[in-house]
Amino acid sequence: MEVSNKLNRLLFFDQARKISEANYTSDPNDADNLTRWAESLLELSQCQCPQDSLKMIQDAIVKLEQALSINPRKHETLWCLGNAQTSLAFLTKTEDEARPYFKQAAKYFLQAVDEDPTNEVYLKSLEISSKAPKLHREILKHGLDQQIVGVGPSTATSSSSAKDAKKGKKSYNLKYDIVGWIVLAIGIVVWVGFAKSQMPPPPPPSG
Repeated sequence: MEVSNKLNRLLFFDQARKISEANYTSDPNDADNLTRWAESLLELSQCQCPQDSLKMIQDAIVKLEQALSINPRKHETLWCLGNAQTSLAFLTKTEDEARPYFKQAAKYFLQAVDEDPTNEVYLKSLEISSKAPKLHREILKHGLDQQIVGVGPSTATSSSSAKDAKKGKKSYNLKYDIVGWIVLAIGIVVWVGFAKSQMPPPPPPSG
């Protein structure tokens, strides 16, 4: 049942992406449509290999920046840019590479909160963004980046891998708590956005 639900959600967001792409041809200055398009790409990026995920995230950022150029105070767009920057950070292999992405993410989350101070989704995102750099450091330290953002098997020995896995279990689970929460939130926003556009509703987000 869970696999079927995830597949249905994947199909929904792929359909959402195609609809937004079609809508763009008739109205390229629709900030709502651009944001929904980017949100769909961010959701779909979570199911790709690192290279394809990176391409989708970068494509989403282009669309979000275009939406901001149309409406600089659109809080949904600012929040999604924070998510995109966070996703880019977790695709990096070093702390130095990740640092500017985390910094940008926190800036966008704060701007979203400034525009909509009572939004619990934005407040939660801002809160977890402060924990993200430390979490990324732990992931790199315990070699979990091979499982999360890397390509190919780990080269560590079986004994050291077991030791690292035990040490990193908490960080690994927290990472997925954070990313999973962000993806769920994106799903809810996209769902509501397309519901407003009278699109058939997608399968409900799984917990």
